[in-house]
Amino acid sequence: MAEDLMRNIQWFPGHMTKTRRMIAANLSLVDAVVEILDARIPQSSRNPEMDGMVGAKPRLLLLNKADMADPAATSRWISAYRKQGFVALGVDCRSGKGISGFAPAVREQLLPELLERRAAHGMTGAPIRLMVVGIPNVGKSSFINRMAQSKRAKVEDRPGVTRTKQWVKIGNNMELLDMPGVLWPKFDDQSVAQKLAFTGAINDDVMDLEALASLLLQKLAASYPKALEERYRMTELDEIREDGFAMLELLGRKRGMLISGGEVNTERAAITLLDEFRSGKLGRITLELPEQEAQNG
Repeated sequence: MAEDLMRNIQWFPGHMTKTRRMIAANLSLVDAVVEILDARIPQSSRNPEMDGMVGAKPRLLLLNKADMADPAATSRWISAYRKQGFVALGVDCRSGKGISGFAPAVREQLLPELLERRAAHGMTGAPIRLMVVGIPNVGKSSFINRMAQSKRAKVEDRPGVTRTKQWVKIGNNMELLDMPGVLWPKFDDQSVAQKLAFTGAINDDVMDLEALASLLLQKLAASYPKALEERYRMTELDEIREDGFAMLELLGRKRGMLISGGEVNTERAAITLLDEFRSGKLGRITLELPEQEAQNG
């Protein structure tokens, strides 16, 4: 089984400890917190320590990369989070889809009482200050650049690039405080760690990519078999859908990834699958649903 090949994933570089201290030290400077999630794994991309770090500060959940997620699943997640009392929006920061709803949501849903108090005291000119938090590679910099219509924040696909805090002025009399991405000290639930690894939130350098791809194939075969059939012509899934490595070999064979002796280059097949999943080439896929997470919780 692919699970046996995956060693326990633990990922907590020292700079992330510094980030937690930075978030705590700067909370008093902001009116609310914007927590950016990956719409393909909304719950797994939520840092469980964030509730404790942010406390009672108003919070908006932004489900980014919604263009790569299953739209029906995103709607269910937004509904579930709103029932929990959060303001939640689905967006795609790279294309800008859904971003126009951000400022109205902040003013009308997240902070109406604050703005009413300011108006009563003649402080309507005071900027709304928002802290932007999220795990690495979830799209914080893309969001800030989209809102600022600039390249103020450094964008890279490599996890953990934003290292220092920076204030960015955006329209609508708002200022964003960008925080470095932070993961948590220990993954008690390895299924969460695996989903983060699937989407690239954990550096591939610490992964067994063939085992990771095998696990992803098992999930896709269970929930989105048509995606595998259409992308890789993998129509023979019924007999091997429980065997991730056999599916990885089939994928490599279908793509002609053979080495001497007719053996499949499974490392190349794994890299191809992960790259194409992360770039949305397999279609719009969500790897967890609110009702599943409620059962697991």
